[in-house]
Amino acid sequence: MADIEFDVVGLGNAIVDMIAPVEDSFLEEYEIRKNGMTLIDEPRADTLTKAAPDARQLSGGSGANTIAGLASFGARAGYIGKVSKDALGDVFRKDMNDSGIPFTTPPLAEGPATARSIIFVTPDGARSMNTFLGASVLFSPEDVQEDMVSKAAILYLEGYLFDQEAAKAAFVHASEIAKAAGRQVSLTLSDSFCVERHRESFLHLIRNHVDILFANEDELLSLYETDDFDAAVEKLREDTALAAVTRSEKGSVVIGDGEPIHVAAEPVKDVIDTTGAGDQYAAGFLFGVSKGLPLQICAKLGHIAAAEVISHYGPRPETPYAELAKKAAILA
Repeated sequence: MADIEFDVVGLGNAIVDMIAPVEDSFLEEYEIRKNGMTLIDEPRADTLTKAAPDARQLSGGSGANTIAGLASFGARAGYIGKVSKDALGDVFRKDMNDSGIPFTTPPLAEGPATARSIIFVTPDGARSMNTFLGASVLFSPEDVQEDMVSKAAILYLEGYLFDQEAAKAAFVHASEIAKAAGRQVSLTLSDSFCVERHRESFLHLIRNHVDILFANEDELLSLYETDDFDAAVEKLREDTALAAVTRSEKGSVVIGDGEPIHVAAEPVKDVIDTTGAGDQYAAGFLFGVSKGLPLQICAKLGHIAAAEVISHYGPRPETPYAELAKKAAILA
């Protein structure tokens, strides 16, 4: 068995967030749907990029946000994802590496550009996202870095990447590498629409490869095609050994040995932007698991991280999570 070098290694969509403040008239001029997410093609992405030359550029993507959150707790974290050999690919790579997160996946030499989410923020705080998936979805089993996966205590898989057949194969391949090395595999379902598209594949993955599952309430109900939360929880208990289901202000439900554990959400004075709440909950929970902490504490760390990130704009921490965990007397 290889030595453990990483607490968690994530595998997901490598996306550069481009954030620009605009007026409502800008949205009207470029026919942008306000306060929603629209998938766009490369020509449209180029048009909107040129229209926002001063946009702030940051590495993003759901799985990468979780890995950044883990690093903020002080975890040893790495990331695997696909960017193109272009300027935005360099932005993503530098940003991750500067955060202490090794990102060494070879770039795509030819084909679509690096994925980007062009986010226009109006004065009322609404975030209008325009996402070009680009190179991020061209992920195949050959892109799985076996050495990295085998040296991670936990492999974290982002459900959003599941839309391509090659990516599905990459998930299974990475899981098999992790299992062969005696590691744990975790999965986030990412989005209820994603679950609807891939329900049977997700169920197969959960039942055969996944040790730790993350879902929100809507995703769980979609997974088991029911409106009964308690019934969905019972089905989930049959399918996986450990799961955490978030329920916004209702907190979360953790499924492990014994009866489900209900953990309250952390109080938040002002909710500014819920983007990244689930990503950061997963970061806190996985950090706790990697340190062998009780499940109740793992969930509390998740809620601490989620509360911090929804208190400001952006899906990544502004206050180091390690400081917040110390303040809560969880870390020394």
